[in-house]
Amino acid sequence: MFTPHLLPNGLRVLLVPTQGTEAVTVLVLTKVGSRYETDEIAGASHFIEHLMFKGTTNRPSAQQISRELDSVGAEYNAYTGKDHTGYYIKIGKNHAKMAVEMVYDMLANSLFDAEEMDKERKVIIEEINMYEDNPIMHVENLLEAEMFVGNTLGRDIAGSRETMMSMARDNVVAFRKAHYIPSRMLLVLSGNVSGDLLPLVEQTFGQLPAEKAQPSAFSPFAFPATRPRSAATQFKDTQQVQLMLAFPGLAMDHADTPALQLLGTIMGGNMSSRLFSSVREKRGLAYMVRARHESYEDAGLFTIHSGLDRSRLAEAVGTIMGEVQRCTSELIEPKELKAARDYIYGKNLLSLEDSADRGEWIGRQALFLDKIRGLEEWIARFDQVTPAQIQALASTFLRRDRMAAAAIGPFKTNDDFLAAANL
Repeated sequence: MFTPHLLPNGLRVLLVPTQGTEAVTVLVLTKVGSRYETDEIAGASHFIEHLMFKGTTNRPSAQQISRELDSVGAEYNAYTGKDHTGYYIKIGKNHAKMAVEMVYDMLANSLFDAEEMDKERKVIIEEINMYEDNPIMHVENLLEAEMFVGNTLGRDIAGSRETMMSMARDNVVAFRKAHYIPSRMLLVLSGNVSGDLLPLVEQTFGQLPAEKAQPSAFSPFAFPATRPRSAATQFKDTQQVQLMLAFPGLAMDHADTPALQLLGTIMGGNMSSRLFSSVREKRGLAYMVRARHESYEDAGLFTIHSGLDRSRLAEAVGTIMGEVQRCTSELIEPKELKAARDYIYGKNLLSLEDSADRGEWIGRQALFLDKIRGLEEWIARFDQVTPAQIQALASTFLRRDRMAAAAIGPFKTNDDFLAAANL
């Protein structure tokens, strides 16, 4: 499945050969994201991700980087989360060495030119505007800020307009230097790969200086036993209300996490799920309705998201909450549990045919967990879940006195929304 290597500077390297592909994916994951930031530099992780593509000592402009990769038809991008940042190039196997060298150059030699930084601040502000103008995206930020109130997990990954314009270059560079160290980074080579790339990896990534000091850790989050009725709303005069409900969840490696993932699939993970059937198919109350469980190292969220007809909001919310109550009061039928398990297995099986997805799946496990599981071992954890276990977890977490809500629609106040939704 994969072969691990450890460079002298502490950088972990995973070779993940994939049959039946002519592509190679070079992926670097770094264990830093928005939850590691202070208030003064909120958005720095995302800012750094953008700046990595703005020029290096060897390729002084963004155009040189993009032209070189475009010339061979490569796919390349990066992403920032709350707890990790990723950079990848997916390329034909004949150009794999170019991809290794390019990713290294960006990580080791990016310029962080002050003039380019000032241009990119404005680009990110436009990105913030884009998300805030898109209710289906922005409602998630509102919900997480409400659910993780008082903790950096609730912060917008992009930061704010104010921090983007005010954070100093020296502080951004210092933050990057503290967190982009070999012991917190992981290099994944996935696809049509072999050990032939290792000498180049050692010549490049092996030269990154090892740092003995570790950066400051984030503040862990723990959900309260109960919480007062609350909601976060944004006024927008729309016909459709974007609604999200959130309940506490579990950390990545918690023994009960597979059960909550199965519950998310059963409730709203696909077109045969309970919410899709009851909210959309039977009553025509929504076009989109879904549920899922997402985990971090220390906590998780179980969310329900839907776009609802504003004139029938209370009916739709009542239908959703009825399905929530059903999960807490009734055992799931074994055949429904098996169908959810088979769905999760099938979706993951298909995604792992792609070298990029396979590399990221294994890489995220290596970054956060003590053990990397193959697909069969990973799905075996789902095989052990019982209907009684799911009902017990639903009864513990999917409660009104542990729930937060967020909505974007024609509501002047949070109380207006709560009244309209009958929550």
